[in-house]
Amino acid sequence: MGKVTIKDVAREAGVSISTVSNALNNVDVLVPATKAHILAVAERLNYIPNLNGKLLKASESKMLGFFTTSVSGPYFYVLVEAMARHCEKLGYGLNIVVAKDKRAILNNILGQRLDGVLIFEELLIDEKDVAMMEKAQVKAVFLDRVLENETMGSVIFDSYAAGYDATKYLISLGHKKIAYISGVDTMYDSVQRKEGYLAALREHQIPFDESYILQGFFEEEGTYNAVKSFVHSHPETLPHAFLAGNDVSAIGCIKALKSQGYQVPEDVSVMGFDDINLAEYFSPPLTTVKNQIARQGILAVDHLVKLIKNEEKGRIQKLQGEIIVRRSSALKVDQTIGR
Repeated sequence: MGKVTIKDVAREAGVSISTVSNALNNVDVLVPATKAHILAVAERLNYIPNLNGKLLKASESKMLGFFTTSVSGPYFYVLVEAMARHCEKLGYGLNIVVAKDKRAILNNILGQRLDGVLIFEELLIDEKDVAMMEKAQVKAVFLDRVLENETMGSVIFDSYAAGYDATKYLISLGHKKIAYISGVDTMYDSVQRKEGYLAALREHQIPFDESYILQGFFEEEGTYNAVKSFVHSHPETLPHAFLAGNDVSAIGCIKALKSQGYQVPEDVSVMGFDDINLAEYFSPPLTTVKNQIARQGILAVDHLVKLIKNEEKGRIQKLQGEIIVRRSSALKVDQTIGR
């Protein structure tokens, strides 16, 4: 079946094309039940409007789109800045779309206004949506999932290896009771870092304690509250170390520990991921896994432009992390609490 048109939606819904147009454009002239019926039919048929109407794209727009559910935090600041600068260098503009409405995201991606798209969207787009994008020959690069086909690729961190190596580093310091502060359970990096952490524990035959998995949502405040609550409820079994899902969470963890009278790293070691600018200036300076955030953005834009120009097919690029040792981690000594 070819691309579904507005005529197909009108015929299936039993209404005129203008009525469908009014429903899709939220024109306030329809009975709510009629509008709901039309929108349900459009969704069932997977109808995606061409945002340019009859003015079909005859040439490049020289615009790329970055789709994400959030741009908050140091990671996104570095990433977006790197992408925007590299787009400008290559002669492209960059539209940044922050949304959590999947249909709105797909309407923009498939609406033919952009030459290609960069996507970081916490798994809002499922395999059915990816198939639709592939059929429409959308050029896309994902930054949060492994995906590779004719028109789409990925630039990701090797977060599994990073989680594994970070945990092994803490174990090498003599820490056996290591808590992990998770990010968002639907995000690739969060899941992979946790899996790497668990693999390192298994390799060293260290029992896994379910209570040592905390949820910080990659946020300072969320982590602060989670760690503070954990310390209150587990005063006799405090971990030797906390491995936080990112540096912002590590900072929240350290602040929570300090608020309860513990010293880092004298009492507890703390380690993060990303090596954000603040990491080396925080007190104590943060041990972390350095991720090549700016390089991820540059490679993603490079790959997308080459896809647009048909100079290469979609492929997966995986960036390696590097452990940066600072003063928030230390050797475990006999006096360490919770031994």
